[in-house]
Amino acid sequence: MSNSSSITEFVLMAFGDTRELQLLHFWLFLGIYLAALLGNGLIITAIACDHHLHTPMYFFLLNLSILDLGCISTTVPKAMANSLWDTRAISYTGCASQVFFFYFLMSADFSLLTIMSYDRYVAICQPLHYGTLLGSRACVHMAAAAWGSGFLYAVLHTANAFSIPLCQGNAVDLFFCEIPQILKLSCSDTYIREARLIMVSACLFFVCFVLIVVSYVQIFRAVLRIPSEQGRHKVFSTCLPHLAVVSLFISTGMFAYFKPPSISSTSLDLVVSALYSIVPPAVNPLIYSMRNQELKDAVQKLMTRGLSEAICCPCPPTYHF
Repeated sequence: MSNSSSITEFVLMAFGDTRELQLLHFWLFLGIYLAALLGNGLIITAIACDHHLHTPMYFFLLNLSILDLGCISTTVPKAMANSLWDTRAISYTGCASQVFFFYFLMSADFSLLTIMSYDRYVAICQPLHYGTLLGSRACVHMAAAAWGSGFLYAVLHTANAFSIPLCQGNAVDLFFCEIPQILKLSCSDTYIREARLIMVSACLFFVCFVLIVVSYVQIFRAVLRIPSEQGRHKVFSTCLPHLAVVSLFISTGMFAYFKPPSISSTSLDLVVSALYSIVPPAVNPLIYSMRNQELKDAVQKLMTRGLSEAICCPCPPTYHF
């Protein structure tokens, strides 16, 4: 029996029993990580340096790309290092930091996706009030609220989870530290407080989910009233990528946290955790650029003139909403 005061490190799950499998996972994660860095980095640089993209929608997309980069950088580098160096250890402080940043960035990500659905609702259903409802100050306040709420959410969960006595060892059945896995190590009668906090959080996330659904119901009702096929196509080109990102984020997250215990297994938990922690940050840039011609043009222009010239913008971007 061990307790949290005597635990100095946690042991993460290994990706394979053989050295070949560990190296395979290293190269796989390296490829995904580099793709995420490249895709999100291009979007951030293109939006920052192209004045045509200094609008509320792209301002929120820039924030989303920053959050995605932070989220994948919280989990993947440590997993790659463990696979490369054939180790499984993570320090107690490192585990707590990983939990904090993961929940901070993921919750801020979901809040921002909710704000982005509101942005699309106003742009399509109330276009005459768009400049008033989504002015520069309002956009900055909403983005700050998303980051601030994520920070508060992470502080509450991290402080609460790591104040619980741990009596079941220090082995974490994932490739990164996560609160449900930490709770499995707690004493049987001491995790109720954190479980209640998780339920309250689930209710808040459900409210955000309802707001997203209501926004898109109103959007699709408005789209069906557009007589021009070209107009409908333009609306879909800006809404469908966001809807695809939201669906991917919510479906994988809900399955991870609410799947029946009867179908739970170590291998399934590994796959599901990778789906909601690694896949969205890596594929979001592809999803947003596939149907968005403005963004594709900006990225192509950026790549044509060279990243070195694009990064050295003469002045920081000023958003004219």
